[in-house]
Amino acid sequence: MGETQELQLHKTEANPAKETFSMEENRFQDQIMNESIKMNKKRRYYLKVAIYVALILVGQSSATLLGRLYYEKGGKSKWMATLVQLAGFPILLPYYFFILSSKKFTTNNNNNNIINIDPNTPSFFMLAFVYVSIGLIIALVCYLFSFGLLYLPVSTFTLVSSSQLAFNALFAYFLNSLKLTPCIINSLVLLTISSALLMFQNESSNSTNSSNKMYVIGFMCTLGASAGIGLILSLTQLAFKKVIKSECFKSVMEMTIYQSLVATCVALVGLFASGEWSGVKKEMEEYEMGKVTYVLDLTFTAISWQVFSIGCVGLIFEVSSLFSNAISVSGMPIVPILAVVIFQDKMNGIKVISMILAIWGFISYVYQQYLDESKSKRENRNIHHGIL
Repeated sequence: MGETQELQLHKTEANPAKETFSMEENRFQDQIMNESIKMNKKRRYYLKVAIYVALILVGQSSATLLGRLYYEKGGKSKWMATLVQLAGFPILLPYYFFILSSKKFTTNNNNNNIINIDPNTPSFFMLAFVYVSIGLIIALVCYLFSFGLLYLPVSTFTLVSSSQLAFNALFAYFLNSLKLTPCIINSLVLLTISSALLMFQNESSNSTNSSNKMYVIGFMCTLGASAGIGLILSLTQLAFKKVIKSECFKSVMEMTIYQSLVATCVALVGLFASGEWSGVKKEMEEYEMGKVTYVLDLTFTAISWQVFSIGCVGLIFEVSSLFSNAISVSGMPIVPILAVVIFQDKMNGIKVISMILAIWGFISYVYQQYLDESKSKRENRNIHHGIL
């Protein structure tokens, strides 16, 4: 009898030990599973970012080169060159609806059983004002870029365009409360000098064979367009913060699509009002590479710009608008190198120095973004652990 009680007591003492061991084993397995899920999410995240970066670099480079090819082989219409930068925006619609209907968004929507109406939702007229005003600026920027591509060699055009990063930082200082750190100031100075150096080039370095006057016009138009891009990015960020008050995928895509719609309408009006539409048929017939190549050139230029747009929107959604712009500028060295091969642009000493300074300025700018991101992560981690 005593032995039976001792045996039962031993069993009762062993059971908690087994249960504790089982709980620890389950906890360990759950931890391994969570780490595996986090690793998979990180891999998918970095894969998506890499894809978007590739879309930006490929889209921007091919669109710029195809735009220059249009002028090189007989194209003359600046409004047509403007239109193809904008008119391909319907390509974004399938991407927009596909992402919205993906599991990521449907699961988020399913978790919200109660629909809350945000009292801060902007009115229709306020949204329309934002879309129309920024759309008009986009149309102007694309028109100025068309002038730049017409009168400047591609390599010079691209190097001058890199100044958009400096303009973005400058406008962000006034509109988005950006702090001008030593790295940002260094970037501004280097990018400004990089663009200013190109004003001292000889006419012989200009593969377009236009006059010095036309070269200066092209330079100023490209510089103005770069300033316009910096203004657009800062105004867009301001609109998201003050008016839309949301940076979800839906809001970013709607902003992109409606702005493009407004800008496309402006370009169409300009094409017909300027009378350039009447010369398109003749331009097509006289195109050096033939009618089919003329159509394909314009078509793929439009597609390339929208591929670039998808990459930009993707990076804005996954990372930030500043990172998206920085990646866009990072593709700057690609086009001049390709232009030397395709259009026999001359890569003289001034251009090489300008490129080095621009890359240096870009690295300085990105390094500041890295410092800001690291600081933000540390602060969030401290808040999470209850230190702050």
